[in-house]
Amino acid sequence: MFKRWLLALVARVGLIVLGLCCCLFLFYLLACKPASHSSQQSLSWSAGATSKEGYMALLQEREESHRHYMNSLSKQIAQLKEALQERTQQLQETLEKAKTRGILPQGLESLHKTPTQTDMKEFFRSQLSQAEVNSGVKLPSEYAVIPFDTFTLRRVYQLETGLTRHPEERPVRKDHRDELISTLETALHVLNGPQQRTDNTRRKRTYSPADFIEGLTRTERDRGTVYELMFKGDGPRDFTQVVFFRPFGPVLKVKSESVNTRSTLINIIVPLSKRPEAFRQFINNFREVCIQKDSRVHLTVVYFGRDQIDQVKAVLDQTTRETRFRSFTLIQLNEEFSRGRGLEVGARAWRRGQNALLFFCDVDIHFTPDFLTSCRLNAEPGKRVYYPVLFSQYNPSIIYSNQSLLPPVQQQLVIKKDTGFWRDFGFGMTCQYRSDFLNIGGFDRSIKGWGLEDVHLYRKYLHSKLMVIRSPSRGLFHLWHEKDCADELPPDKYKMCMQTKAINEASHGQLGELLFKPEIEAHLGKQKNQGT
Repeated sequence: MFKRWLLALVARVGLIVLGLCCCLFLFYLLACKPASHSSQQSLSWSAGATSKEGYMALLQEREESHRHYMNSLSKQIAQLKEALQERTQQLQETLEKAKTRGILPQGLESLHKTPTQTDMKEFFRSQLSQAEVNSGVKLPSEYAVIPFDTFTLRRVYQLETGLTRHPEERPVRKDHRDELISTLETALHVLNGPQQRTDNTRRKRTYSPADFIEGLTRTERDRGTVYELMFKGDGPRDFTQVVFFRPFGPVLKVKSESVNTRSTLINIIVPLSKRPEAFRQFINNFREVCIQKDSRVHLTVVYFGRDQIDQVKAVLDQTTRETRFRSFTLIQLNEEFSRGRGLEVGARAWRRGQNALLFFCDVDIHFTPDFLTSCRLNAEPGKRVYYPVLFSQYNPSIIYSNQSLLPPVQQQLVIKKDTGFWRDFGFGMTCQYRSDFLNIGGFDRSIKGWGLEDVHLYRKYLHSKLMVIRSPSRGLFHLWHEKDCADELPPDKYKMCMQTKAINEASHGQLGELLFKPEIEAHLGKQKNQGT
């Protein structure tokens, strides 16, 4: 009996040992598999991001990004500390001299104390509260407005022109270029940071420089620099806005919020008298941009007189038949043309319950889908009105005088020093909500004909608490056309009209070539005679 039990026990132990040996042999085979098979598995990252190498690469990329951000912060902190120490030393020396001479005023004893971090934060916050960031400030006239610069990933659009500056340029100075790049990197870190939430849920997407649309920036010399950066949102009509303020120190985040423009309808109001060919060109632009690409628009045409109105109606009817777009309103006024009167009537004729965003436009204006986006993003009811600076085209017959045929209009819309200029003296094209327009009192109805009505409205907004966003627009163009200054205009308006006519023809250099053309040709003739 005992022998049978012992034999059974030995057999069981043998089976267990045999099983352990088989397991060890399998582990040995797995551990010693060929290297080529391992390399094939590592290549599977392109098909599915689940391998160890893929995760390590992703972590390394994120770590490198954070390291770059930390280096940038460390550099800014070091510069700030160095400047603070220098200023503190100068202040201490001044106070010591004043104390030695016995001329130290009472109440300045606290200046002997070393500034703390709390004091610096209070100073920065005080600069932020005084700057025009969240709300507008009252300004005496249009000359007191500090315009914004518009920038993208590759270009900066600025009003300051001269020998070294162009209406559109890549930042030449390294400090300016690094400033904008650093601000964009800071915005991306804010949007991708763990603290950024929307509707109490963590964002599922990761923002990159490709999501950046455009930004606005300007510097108040006694306050600091403000940056407004706009990024693509979760949908085609959703956007994310990030606002920074740099009070001559580290950048402070003002706000970061999502902006939904899905339901924002733009009512484009165009006052018109005759000029059917220009209106036909305007409708072609309207069909391409508004009907085919946007569709959240309404067109209001206020026509003065009866002459040639049938041609305008025919253009609108043809557009309706071919595109099935019916969001038009045609208002006829049997009055003398007045731009302010036409815009006023068009704005007040809106009968829908929605507070429409008004775009006051002229018939010789060409705009792009990017401008409609800027119009929606830069105007806010009760807070902001948008006064873009458009790019005015020079006379194409002068610009392209060396070509036998003029290029198409689309090819002429190039922002360069020799093709046009920023029309910074014009305030006619503007985006503002109907409620703000009515609350401010609208246009001055006593002004007739051409000019000044837009300046008066602009000054009203400057005297209000609304913020005026004044910046060059890369998607808004004034097409060149022959300008006639009527003899019945009063002297001040006639002079303004003639000045505008001269400015619109060509650049300073091009006008100089036309003026001195006989001398240039005579010089070339002498050179040829000497050569022969």
